[in-house]
Amino acid sequence: MLRVLYLVHDLSDPAVRRRVLMLQAGGAEVTLAGFRRGENHLADIEGVTPLELGATADARFAQRLVAVAGAAVRLPRMLASAQRPDVILARNLEMLALASRASVHFGTVPIAYECLDVHRLMLRADPVGRFLRGAERHFSRKAGLVVTSSPAFVEHYFKPLSGIHAPVHLLENRVLELHGGDAAVPARTRPAGAPWRIGWFGAIRCRRSLDLLCAFTRRMEGRFEVVLRGRPAYGEFDDFDGIIAREPFLHFEGPYRNPEDLPAIYAGVDFTWAIDFFEEGQNSRWLLPNRLYEGCRHGALPIVLDGTETARLAARHGVGIALADGRLETLTDRFATFGEDAYRALHARLVTLGTRPWILDRADCAAFVQRLAALRQPAGQAASLSPLPSLVANKVDCHDR
Repeated sequence: MLRVLYLVHDLSDPAVRRRVLMLQAGGAEVTLAGFRRGENHLADIEGVTPLELGATADARFAQRLVAVAGAAVRLPRMLASAQRPDVILARNLEMLALASRASVHFGTVPIAYECLDVHRLMLRADPVGRFLRGAERHFSRKAGLVVTSSPAFVEHYFKPLSGIHAPVHLLENRVLELHGGDAAVPARTRPAGAPWRIGWFGAIRCRRSLDLLCAFTRRMEGRFEVVLRGRPAYGEFDDFDGIIAREPFLHFEGPYRNPEDLPAIYAGVDFTWAIDFFEEGQNSRWLLPNRLYEGCRHGALPIVLDGTETARLAARHGVGIALADGRLETLTDRFATFGEDAYRALHARLVTLGTRPWILDRADCAAFVQRLAALRQPAGQAASLSPLPSLVANKVDCHDR
């Protein structure tokens, strides 16, 4: 059994829980260690007691650097009782730095670098950006694999800017389904005259999206409602709770358990808001969000923005509703005459595709664990792995926001 030490920047992130479940389903034994950033007990993992390295906070980069430096000093002591791992999986740059320290502690353990977002600081052309990219290059010298969730991250960052030469493993943010069950996209029935409902689930961090949806639902005078669920990034909003309280057609219904609660929460909406203006033109243009896969798997049509990787994937599968831009008038015009016939036709396309494009099953989990296990091979054999420009497809070739 492959022993994986998983180092994470936020133990309360539900995506961390999903990754641990995926590793376990693939046959790995997981030791989880990382920083606590807020409380989210829905992200706790049964049977796993994490090693807490300290506490960090959103949008406080300097504080996180200090916390990582302190953890680097304490790490050998904290790992003294841990079993030697076969592979270290490091989520985000700060944990990649700690992975190098942990690898030395255990006597040179292979490292995989999991990078599912490219922060705007990494893309700056000034000394700050150059310093961070230099740090990433330095710590990635010992990484035998980069795990990322969108081909656009490779095209726009890893190949032209990062200077990282490790092979890339593309692991999309698909829905984790480990127990079989219904293999079909669920049918949809709508009560006559009911308002259309847009679901915005997951990491809620985009102020522009919130402003746009507030204005849109008011303009449509109740024909459309928005349901929000997940983890609001309160630091990105002036008064998130106050905004929701004042809006007649927006409803925040709290956190949810992923993947267990997905069928129920998506059954209550008709569309998925799969647009993100956060770090506009950079990360938001390149990412493939969890909610795109979740909504399509459970029969909610994605609303996407032209020119993004999300829209490209939706167009490739022939699903969803694309907006030319993020203006209120564009959104309003697109849905001004939208009706039941148009919805049924678009939903029929989702049903025809089935669930396979949107899910990860046990075979995918096993394939990912096998890919990590390959890092233990002798140097001559490891050299045969795909170089950076070549992507390893998800599925059985074998992912999170």
